[in-house]
Amino acid sequence: PPQVQPFLPQWLAQPKLVQKRIKENLIPIRDVPGIHPKLLKKLQMNGIESFFPVQAEVIPAILQSASNGYLMGQGGYRPKDICVSAPTGSGKTLSFVIPVVQALLDRVVCQVRALAVLPTKELAQQVSKVFNIYTDGTGLKVVSVAGQKSFAKEQEMLVQKKVTGYCSLADIIVATPGRLADHISQTPGFSLTQLRFLIIDEADRMIDDMHQNWLNQVVKAAFRADDSSGSKRLFHRTLPGPVTAASSCHPQIPLQKLLFSATLTQDPEKLQQLGLFQPRLFTSVYSEKKLLGDGADTEQDADEKYALPEGLSQCYVPCDLNSKPLLLLHFMLKMKFSRVLCFTNSKEASHRLFLLIRAFGGVTVAEFSSRLPPNERHKTMKEFEQGKIQLLISTDATARGIDIKGVNCVINYDTPQFIRTYIHRVGRTARAGKTGLAFSMVLRIQERRFLRMLKDAGITDVKQHLVKGKLLKPLVQQYEEALSKLEKTVK
Repeated sequence: PPQVQPFLPQWLAQPKLVQKRIKENLIPIRDVPGIHPKLLKKLQMNGIESFFPVQAEVIPAILQSASNGYLMGQGGYRPKDICVSAPTGSGKTLSFVIPVVQALLDRVVCQVRALAVLPTKELAQQVSKVFNIYTDGTGLKVVSVAGQKSFAKEQEMLVQKKVTGYCSLADIIVATPGRLADHISQTPGFSLTQLRFLIIDEADRMIDDMHQNWLNQVVKAAFRADDSSGSKRLFHRTLPGPVTAASSCHPQIPLQKLLFSATLTQDPEKLQQLGLFQPRLFTSVYSEKKLLGDGADTEQDADEKYALPEGLSQCYVPCDLNSKPLLLLHFMLKMKFSRVLCFTNSKEASHRLFLLIRAFGGVTVAEFSSRLPPNERHKTMKEFEQGKIQLLISTDATARGIDIKGVNCVINYDTPQFIRTYIHRVGRTARAGKTGLAFSMVLRIQERRFLRMLKDAGITDVKQHLVKGKLLKPLVQQYEEALSKLEKTVK
């Protein structure tokens, strides 16, 4: 029977399309209207002369919706929420950092006005770094609450108690959901009543993991009547509802949600949990054939759900369980791959593979997983980027959104079980218009499912790469020695 198509709301069905090809569509920063001279200067100091297509579309859109200042006057003009779906490495972070910093430049009192929520510590660290670059010298304060410091230390960075009551020490907060929820419930004087922007990055994952129901807590905290100042506040917010004479007689502070993801769900029910207001969707994830409406719409093109970076070449290597480590060694030693990011499906597998390659010798290798403390992960990442480490073995926990400079090749040592995992892993290479390689080792028993998964996602250009057994033979003896060495140490 024909599948029932879910009814897509207008904004999902007719998004604003953004150019996919980054390199051919760079826009000089001075050609994007409305950016503050201070920020243009900062961009240039950071070597940025042009914007990627996503940035050139989204920055003016956010600036424009914020141009009505902090207030909605009589009649309640409220900015539309914005969703951005674009591949890994297409410049999503700057797309929100620039307009948010600019919108807050002329603030007088320090209050939490922007909140960016990210799924992992590493991502939060990365985003707060970018915010810090662009707020430097502006007087705006950025505070990261992602569990890098102790909870008490974070509390000290967020609020200060004065004789007159609490005051905020942060204008912009970058947080992970769990830590954020803790501060909302446990930090005295922590207030989100002046929040203007709520940025949800890697939004699909954040919807899937609505841990501790953090979003409802944020919204509740944002719309809470703030009695700390004693007098009835001039600016209060009412939850969005019908505009009535009563609801529009107070000026209100709009709260705008900005969502970013490489794999934004199309599922209206999931998106409904986010309570979006008249959202606009910007996307570079679409099928070009479908848009041209050239009638010759073949089955496979009708459904391209995900966009992969332009410069990415993808292969898969059919193999059996025993030959996987040998294949990896073959790629590293014989084919001389360097700066390889290798993914396994668990931290145990990562650790074991790391020990095995180290015992074999000849490859500078490191592991990157939640087993290691953040400072070690940071150090490892630096060394990998400098080229001191040829092979970095990692779990998916670290795959998401991390911008690792100069990954030449991604190897899926374990086949990813979900298409999204595949997209995010291979998207660690070929970033920002560069080229990159992705190899997936696929057990023969998984081969059909793997190819089916890619085909369903409209990914048809994955080539089979066969490695003959005799090429691996020379490695076997040394490999077996490494194995027995390993067994001894494990015991």
